[in-house]
Amino acid sequence: MTVFVDVTGRGPDLALLHGWGLNGAVWNGVRAALAQHFTLHIVDLPGHGRSPGAPVTTRAAFVDAVHHALPAKCHLMGWSLGGHTALALAATYPARVDKLITVCCTPRFVEGDGWAHGKPAAVLADFVRRLSTDYAATIRNFLALQALNQPNMREVIRALQQAVGAHGAPAPAALAASLAILSTSDLRTAIPSIAHPALVVQGTHDALTSPDAAAWLAATLPNAKYCLMPSAAHAPFLSHREDFLAHVTGFLHA
Repeated sequence: MTVFVDVTGRGPDLALLHGWGLNGAVWNGVRAALAQHFTLHIVDLPGHGRSPGAPVTTRAAFVDAVHHALPAKCHLMGWSLGGHTALALAATYPARVDKLITVCCTPRFVEGDGWAHGKPAAVLADFVRRLSTDYAATIRNFLALQALNQPNMREVIRALQQAVGAHGAPAPAALAASLAILSTSDLRTAIPSIAHPALVVQGTHDALTSPDAAAWLAATLPNAKYCLMPSAAHAPFLSHREDFLAHVTGFLHA
């Protein structure tokens, strides 16, 4: 499938991968600041935003669609589903990635098989069921979870809602397909092979991905720094913009 990429800025190439149910507009709050230092390649993931088409049903196909849309080599930053995709891309196509940043990301979304840091499989199954019966309410609840316990919760939710509509709402079938990928995807065995300099960013108040999962990721990646952001939830680039930018630009410029 063809993946839409918005290119802007100047400097070294930096690709940005958004999270489930959203699109590249979610990065608008940090776009201008990052574009002063980097040429941004802001991707709409398969089935999201301006990358419509038949649902992508395997992780390999999802990763391949993204990697074909990127420069020959770039820094790569992914948030949530985008972070999981970035890890898989770095493991599969290591020569395409310079430095790697994950934001509120986990190598395995569901719990089980020696992994206590995920969500119960039943939670994901219920999410898929609700998508098919009440798409709008499911997306609203999902966005609210991303700003849980934030002092500026309304502003964060408003920014996320604007991002959903900016490039067009994704089809429920595409959302269900990407959730199905996450329900089975397990990158734990691949993580030790990802030797790129990496920054693992995580919020202490994240209700969607566990800080324990991020700590495991940072400890298992061979060349990683762990950045735990106090009081941040699942979208620190929105709720803690200046701190987030300082961490990211400091890492990429080092």
